[in-house]
Amino acid sequence: MRLSICIPVYNGSKTIGDLVAETRRQLRDYGYELEFVLVNDGSQDDSDRVCTQIAEENDDVSYICLRRNYSEHNAVMCALNHMTGDYAIIVDDDFQNPPSEIIKLVKEAEKGFDVVYAKYRKKKHNWFRNWGSRFNDRMATWLIGKPKNLYLCSFKLITRDVVNEIIKYTGPFPYIDGLLLRVTNNISDVYVEHLPRKEGKSNYTLGKLINLWLSMFINFSIKPLRLVTFLGFFTGLFSLGLGIYFIVDKILHPEISQGWASTVVIVLFNATLQMLSLGIAGEYIGKHYLDTNGTPQWVVKTKHLSDKYSAST
Repeated sequence: MRLSICIPVYNGSKTIGDLVAETRRQLRDYGYELEFVLVNDGSQDDSDRVCTQIAEENDDVSYICLRRNYSEHNAVMCALNHMTGDYAIIVDDDFQNPPSEIIKLVKEAEKGFDVVYAKYRKKKHNWFRNWGSRFNDRMATWLIGKPKNLYLCSFKLITRDVVNEIIKYTGPFPYIDGLLLRVTNNISDVYVEHLPRKEGKSNYTLGKLINLWLSMFINFSIKPLRLVTFLGFFTGLFSLGLGIYFIVDKILHPEISQGWASTVVIVLFNATLQMLSLGIAGEYIGKHYLDTNGTPQWVVKTKHLSDKYSAST
């Protein structure tokens, strides 16, 4: 059995070499063939040189350098398109997921599961990243039907059959977990250790988290459009009730002039609702336009495929 360790690399020059070596050391006694697929997602540091050197010195390492930063999920999709193993194990480049924990995912998958997620008793991210993860988890449950007891984690294992299905998606805004939930519900999870970052800080900014949420909201669910429809319906009922109230109030108290404040509030409320509706509809239309316009999911700058496994790629 061959394990493909898929690692999206972004500014990971100080950790990627140790991560590959430590992963090989931790798994060498289990009898699995190992393949490493490194995808450099437009790093601004020395990651290209370091990854190129690793690929040149190891015949079980494939390295793909992208022309710019496309996002973590796009880089993972690139890795999945180039892996050749029976299982794909997706691992971040920051050492927060110890290589020694990979075997737990593999043993769980050998029970017959299509996907195995890691889960943590305590996460070592900062408060902002943890808050974002909790928000994303709740939204995924509502929008794409994620089971409530399943935690969506970037550290996971996917079987070859499922990989073959999700790489059929060629749109420019992939969301790996959404694609997985489309394909299978034969999913499990196991507790693993979570460590503090070995180097640097999280690359997830507020902007990147918002882009990730929008990819999930817009590309994998029509519930936001339904929500706007219901908001419009209830706003109409509210406006009708408010209009009846003002008419009755004027009849009962003709001496009282209606104030401008209520008018301004109503106008601003409706304008906000209209802009929100247009914004959500615009996101759907804009993403559909970029998809039909042939926006690439990723573009390769250089590629160094494994001498050992490239024949089966």
